[in-house]
Formats: sequence, C-alpha cells, structure tokens
Amino acid sequence: MSPEKFELLRQFTEELVTFNKTLGLRLVEAGEGSAKLHFDFKPELVGNFILKILHGGVISAALDVVGACAIMSTYLDQGDMHGMGTVDMRVDFLNPGSGSGFTATGTVLRAGRILCSTRMELHNDLGELIAAGTAVYRISRKPEKVFMNV
Repeated sequence: MSPEKFELLRQFTEELVTFNKTLGLRLVEAGEGSAKLHFDFKPELVGNFILKILHGGVISAALDVVGACAIMSTYLDQGDMHGMGTVDMRVDFLNPGSGSGFTATGTVLRAGRILCSTRMELHNDLGELIAAGTAVYRISRKPEKVFMNV
C-alpha cells in the first residue's frame, strides 16, 4: 500500500468516522489484506466499573473496524470500491479487557467480488488475547443511493 493510500485510510478511520475518534482508534499498519489498530484505555470505555475493564461493545467495535480496514487495504489499490458494510460478525470474549493499551489486528481470509471474510484479534499491552472474531462484509462496487433525513 502506498503512503498516500495509507494516509487516506488513516484519515477515514481516525478522523471522518466520529465514533472511531471517540474510541481513540489509531491506524498503525495496513496493507496486503491486513491492518493493525491501537487504542489506549480511558474511563469512558469501561463496561464493568468495579473491575475497570473494557465494555464488550468497545471490543466488538474495535474488531469490526480493524476487519474493515484490512479489507479496504486490498480494495484501495484496485480503486473500484464505493462502499462497505458489515453483514455478520462473531466475537469470542476470551479474557477481561484489562490493560493500559490495546492492539487490534485484522486479516482478510477471503476477498470476494461482493462478500469478504476476515479474522480479527484484540490483545492488551501485556500480549494477552482479549477477544477474537470473524466477520463478513459486503462490498459495493458502484455508487449507491444514500437516503438521509435532512
């Protein structure tokens, strides 16, 4: 992936999607069907206030985003992707989401014409596997109508 394409993906991931910005997701690597994100622990992300561990929705969102970034890393070079959406996602929560920082990695398992499959993992700063998941995304290869309430 060229530095220009990486910067485009980074801006999309970190700046244009406000929810990702709220979570503090930062794109670290992307290219050839893989991606890596990092985010720091912050109190706003806590799901269990007694144990001070990540909310399951934060974990799921980070995995969803890194899977999408892995797919976008393959299609940005082809230039024919106009949109993408998550069709199905499975997350296995394997350990409590404790730590001061987290790294999410995603790898494309299959990049099809319309559907793409990924595998994702989330590790804490100690290298412990917090969660693993798989997801299927739908790729739009032509512009689609967008309906907005204005």
